[in-house]
Amino acid sequence: MNSRKSISLFTGAGGMDVGFSRAGFNVVWANEIDTDACETYRLNHEGEIECGDIRNFIEKLDSFKNIDLVFGGPPCQGFSVAGKMDPNDERSKLIFSFMDVVEKVKPKAFILENVKALAVLEKWAPVRNALFSKARSLGYDFTELILLNATDYGVPQKRERMFFIGIKNANSIAKSMAGFSEYLKKYQKKALPIRELFGELGPVGTEKNQRVCRAKITLAREPILRRSAYAGMIFNGAGRPIDGDGYSNTLPASMGGNRTPIIDENQIFNGGESWIENYHGKLWAGEKPEDVTLPNYLRRITVEEAARIQTFPEDYKFAGKQNSIYSQIGNAVPCELAYVVGAALQDVLTSEGL
Repeated sequence: MNSRKSISLFTGAGGMDVGFSRAGFNVVWANEIDTDACETYRLNHEGEIECGDIRNFIEKLDSFKNIDLVFGGPPCQGFSVAGKMDPNDERSKLIFSFMDVVEKVKPKAFILENVKALAVLEKWAPVRNALFSKARSLGYDFTELILLNATDYGVPQKRERMFFIGIKNANSIAKSMAGFSEYLKKYQKKALPIRELFGELGPVGTEKNQRVCRAKITLAREPILRRSAYAGMIFNGAGRPIDGDGYSNTLPASMGGNRTPIIDENQIFNGGESWIENYHGKLWAGEKPEDVTLPNYLRRITVEEAARIQTFPEDYKFAGKQNSIYSQIGNAVPCELAYVVGAALQDVLTSEGL
């Protein structure tokens, strides 16, 4: 696999960098505004990272030549259905700061990651059109916006994300109907279910699984029921339960308190019946159990389990207080998903002779 030079933007804790590095992209410079995330990056990566607003560094990027790839995931809160979806949110403008770096550095390719909403909602059509227009004005003759679900690529998390991809001088792929998605097909693989994934770590309090979230779990007085026990809302707070035999929902950056997902440790580590499913089944049948005592084996996922869901390497080190670490993990692009996108781009660049 060719070793190619890349620049990482909106780097966070370095999830994309783990994947793209594994795919053969050597990160020569990175940028992130959060100081804890910058320190996490330094603990795990050899390349330089500068901490601060990317808009303060663009002029200095003249020094970088022959860059193959610029990649990153600008803050998505302005576009996310989980946020305010405010087009005037200052963070929404950072996708164009990303393109300003592309204009300055002139890489062979760029990959911009963001939330699904930016790709599909009519509300954001003008933003999408502006991105395509900007990319083509900079000479990227192949541009494609693709939606990927992380579970299709070995990540145990139902996390849908868009990737906006631009490649210069990619003549054959630009003329073909297959596009980038065709190159991704060979990397599809089934993710491990949560039970197996966490089983490799061991129960909470054991050597590999130490950092637990202490936020209290309480039942909702007025539960919102869905057919699945793992949808709706049977607990207070936004922390949803996770099906041990399935996959996690998208991990939020707001983890650390009562938004941290919940598991039934007895189900996952001892093979017991799911207390969550049993309780949901009674509610679904119209019963209204009173004076319910929650078992002590219902708990929120640990830092180590959250990192495992995001496919960080087991020896990855995180800096900062525990809430900051949860946030860094939730904000990350799953390492395995980043690897797949990076590997497919390597295939494209190689096949195009770039």
